[in-house]
Amino acid sequence: MTEHPADKTSQAQKTLLLVDDTPENLTVLGEILMPYYRIRVANSGARALAAAASSPRPDLILLDVMMPEMDGYEVITRLKDADDTRDIPVIFVTALDAVEDETRGLTLGAADYITKPVQPAVVLARVLAQLELKDARDRMRDQNAWLEAEVQRRMQQNQRIQDVSMRALASLAEARDNETGNHIMRTQGYVNVLCQELAKLPKYQDILTPGQIEHITKTAPLHDIGKVGIPDSVLHKPGKHTPEEWEIMKTHAKVGADAIWRAIQDEEDPAGVDFLYRAMEIAEHHHEKWDGSGYPAGLKGEDIPLSARLMALADVFDALISRRVYKPPFTIERATDIIEQGKGSHFDPEVVNAFKARLDDFRAIAARYADKDSDGDPA
Repeated sequence: MTEHPADKTSQAQKTLLLVDDTPENLTVLGEILMPYYRIRVANSGARALAAAASSPRPDLILLDVMMPEMDGYEVITRLKDADDTRDIPVIFVTALDAVEDETRGLTLGAADYITKPVQPAVVLARVLAQLELKDARDRMRDQNAWLEAEVQRRMQQNQRIQDVSMRALASLAEARDNETGNHIMRTQGYVNVLCQELAKLPKYQDILTPGQIEHITKTAPLHDIGKVGIPDSVLHKPGKHTPEEWEIMKTHAKVGADAIWRAIQDEEDPAGVDFLYRAMEIAEHHHEKWDGSGYPAGLKGEDIPLSARLMALADVFDALISRRVYKPPFTIERATDIIEQGKGSHFDPEVVNAFKARLDDFRAIAARYADKDSDGDPA
């Protein structure tokens, strides 16, 4: 018996499907290959397709071309069209030796050709070569799948680290301004809802992409990060601020934006932290007003970054329904009236429309993250 490399490799555990409508041809191929491989046979194209899709799935198919009813060309076409069989290599075994016949088979996806009458050494060598190629492709596919999964895992891990880091920074500002409670969680939820609603408008479909919505939502908690730079005597003053104190208080917007800008500049690849540009916009401009009467830059209308216009409404709404030392919490109905009164003066009219369309979501977020000592009406 001809010695075959499969004796010394894992190829001996492979399954081959032999397809031929002539029993004698199946016998010849079987005698050559059975000492080295597990063999399945099919005597028609239809049975070959059924066998290829069933267990044990063949690692390689040796396919006769000239068969009645369904020839080998149709069989390989159907194999390559099916998700579960398209990756099985096929060797044509045929008496046809014209160049155009071989070209047609290779075009349809055949891995190789063996001409009849078959030679044992040729059959064994061609079969082994295709099985080794399939093993290499499978290993590469599995490795690529593992690498893709690992990259995805690392990206998700980095995403969680980013989210936790930003919330930790936001909590630092919150700890200095202990009146805000769950303010950062609520405003983040409000901003996301507004993004989702505005994204329905043709005007914003190319602006509020899923990626940009994620960036805006992720960075919303940093809107008041600049409060860490405000003196306690001003930040925690229980009564009304003097004009001088109010000017100091207003600097928190620029202080926060400058701190984020320095972080961006310290990064070797600023493009890798492009979400921080949204954070900088929000921190600096969420106190701007649609009519230009806000601070710190007095921007007007759409000159105010969209992310800041969203945050402006979310921040004011939450302040209205929350307890402050200078006021009790307002009901959602009263807060909604005040927001509507500010349409076109304080707030972007389209953002107000989005707010009204999603008021029930605002109610749900306010209830979910209600401050424990709140006696307002978040429900």
